[in-house]
Amino acid sequence: MDLNVILGSILVAVISYLLGSISFSIIVSRIYAKDDVRKYGSNNAGMTNVLRVYGKGPAFFTLLGDFSKGIIAVILGRILFSYLGITLFDGGYLAGFFALIGHLYPCFFGFKGGKGVLTSLGMMIVMNPIVFTILLVLLLPVLFIKKIVSLVSVTGAALYPIFTFIVCVVYKRNPLWDTLFSLLFSILVIYKHKDNIKRLLNGTEKPFGSDKNK
Repeated sequence: MDLNVILGSILVAVISYLLGSISFSIIVSRIYAKDDVRKYGSNNAGMTNVLRVYGKGPAFFTLLGDFSKGIIAVILGRILFSYLGITLFDGGYLAGFFALIGHLYPCFFGFKGGKGVLTSLGMMIVMNPIVFTILLVLLLPVLFIKKIVSLVSVTGAALYPIFTFIVCVVYKRNPLWDTLFSLLFSILVIYKHKDNIKRLLNGTEKPFGSDKNK
């Protein structure tokens, strides 16, 4: 691996991490209520908790921001890799990964962020639009029926690398980097949902809208 690849990768990683560290749930809660959403509900800096605590308007702007920064990170990563002539792997994946790290552990907000679902989806819609569509079709009905956001999030994260590999094989693309990065995304998102998984397994995870929902 030459110096250009190393320096280019570091540059993309740092820019994407800083972009990911812009936590829109916290920013929206401070603008809307002059407070911090992490004090309430599930104590999570995410759209679901903003919706639970502040309602649909603030939740919409949180969704828009956290989803968009995943998209922007991928586009910037690809542009920078293209400009630097790096072709070892798609810079969009590296950018999306570090944007996710920033979202989970934002340097601007005490390294206490969200669970990364919306930022991952923003990355996915650019990097893997076919996989994004498949997961959307499969899991939206589950969300409407079960109304358990964590169930859909964890299931989607688990299926992401599997469908990524399948789509690469079907379209006769080398699946190595796509599957590797999608697996890293999957592991991070599932790890951040570890408490939700425990509640899902013991049957105490409540549907969205319940006062006791975590």
